[in-house]
Amino acid sequence: HTFTKQYPYPKIPPNLSQLEGKAAILFPSANEVFYNPVQEFNRDLTCAVITEFAREHLAQRGVRILVPGEKDRVVVRLSEEKNGTEDQEASEQPEKERQKEEEGLRVLEGLAASGLRSVRFALEVPGLKSITANDYSAKAAALIARNAQHNNVSHILQARQRDASMVMYEARGKKERYDVIDLDPYGSPSPFLDAAVQAVSEGGLLCITCTDMAVMAGNSGETCYSKYGSMSIKSRYCHEMALRIILHSLDQRAAVYQRYIEPLLSVSVDFYIRVFVRVKTGQAVVKNSASKHALLYNCVGCGAFHLQRMGKKMSQGKHMKYSAATGPPVGPNCEHCRQRHQLGGPIWAEPIHDIKFVQKVLGAISGNPTRFRTSKRIEGVLSMVTEELQDVPLYYVLDHLSSTVHCNTPPMLQFRSALLHAGYRVSLSHACKNAVKTDAPAGVLWDIIRCWEKSNPVKRERLSETSPAHRILSAEPTLQACFEIREDANPQSRKRHLTRFQENPQANWGPKARAKAGGGISSELEDKRKQFQGKRKKPITDSSQLKSLPCKKFRKVRPLDYNICSVFRIIGTLRVALLAVVTKLVSI
Repeated sequence: HTFTKQYPYPKIPPNLSQLEGKAAILFPSANEVFYNPVQEFNRDLTCAVITEFAREHLAQRGVRILVPGEKDRVVVRLSEEKNGTEDQEASEQPEKERQKEEEGLRVLEGLAASGLRSVRFALEVPGLKSITANDYSAKAAALIARNAQHNNVSHILQARQRDASMVMYEARGKKERYDVIDLDPYGSPSPFLDAAVQAVSEGGLLCITCTDMAVMAGNSGETCYSKYGSMSIKSRYCHEMALRIILHSLDQRAAVYQRYIEPLLSVSVDFYIRVFVRVKTGQAVVKNSASKHALLYNCVGCGAFHLQRMGKKMSQGKHMKYSAATGPPVGPNCEHCRQRHQLGGPIWAEPIHDIKFVQKVLGAISGNPTRFRTSKRIEGVLSMVTEELQDVPLYYVLDHLSSTVHCNTPPMLQFRSALLHAGYRVSLSHACKNAVKTDAPAGVLWDIIRCWEKSNPVKRERLSETSPAHRILSAEPTLQACFEIREDANPQSRKRHLTRFQENPQANWGPKARAKAGGGISSELEDKRKQFQGKRKKPITDSSQLKSLPCKKFRKVRPLDYNICSVFRIIGTLRVALLAVVTKLVSI
């Protein structure tokens, strides 16, 4: 290959390899390539989603694909099917299979690192015509080519060393666009979103990962606004809000080019979020974009929230009229606890999943559980996704509701039953273990908490008159809650004991160190963690140990400062003694 002559293969010891799915990835050294085994769930889910997307996309061209594990990897034209023997005949004719794959999908992985994800696409996802695995690092690009040859997928996988944005900008033409674009950066994908929404084909699939959760979850709202055009809020529903922030950003950038998004699946797991969206073109649909986004009013006291749509549409015969929305939906202070409101957003206010598509992916995983090592977790997460209320943005957390009024937390089944008895819908959320997603207003939730507090009273005398707890409990409930457990209060995913929320799989399982410019990753991350762990648990009695603390106050010049302070302390003592002697002499 011309590429491998320009960038020689790195020397790879035979023992440094990683097996995942059907791929065997070689590494030059332990710290040369960015690889996180915890994200195997991410890669497995992506393979499953792209497979179902390819099945739908190629069916429009009259091509049917067979998923690996069910039968051999085959692409069959529907018009050529006469009986059930064609599948077997096609599997025995590799040349015919390659001819059919010429009508397959074109895939781009913009930030490929070792190329593991692209190699797995080539080995496990049927119906692909070509895969471009790109990375800005020369070492990573050479390693991608090596791994493609090692797994015998060089005929379908091409390694490139370019800036990811430039690769996508050069593919903006309708004939050069990619059917699937996968972006899994370290941190924020915001620098690549503008190019991605242009380079994906009509009805194509965008797969985006965000690992900058501290920014999207409210720790740095101003940074979130600069990257995604939305102000994040530190709240209990921050993980779902992060999903809606990235969807807002994608739709806003696509609208510039008269395009819009259709979310297929959006999940918040582990330390990142992952969204799969279909991108289409339509000027008439883009006009409705404002009504799909909303501002968020969040009470800083009790956590009640309200959404305000950015626009509205009205039907006038055969035409639609679009105008600005009216508001705000709340007053200056919260009606429940009289605290102030925070303003966040805009965020995506429409459904974040396509339930029909999710059910297809779930059915494929359930029917072939041995395809992925994380199949049980995928089944559990997708089952919860199908149970979520799609028309209800964000959620409350039961622990937070009870802690606000300082009472015992009611059991989840009883609280859900109380909402169902009151005539409202309720569901869980895959983004939070104790989430309550419901169409009931905040006043109904506080009425249920008030009724629960009557049987589990708190000590009112200890509550401040200005606290949210005192103001909420001072009002009498207008709804008499019934806590009798209903059968439909327990969702099927919970009854079947599916793996819904996985525990930490290993130590230091979060994001790995940022890749260096030369292509490797920092080896000092673990040393820094050990240096900062428990630094204040053991009191320091020896002044010589102050030098080892990573603090600006205790520099090497600290002993000199200490001596100076001692001198001033002695001078002050002598001054007080001299003043006492002078006073006594004057009195004599």
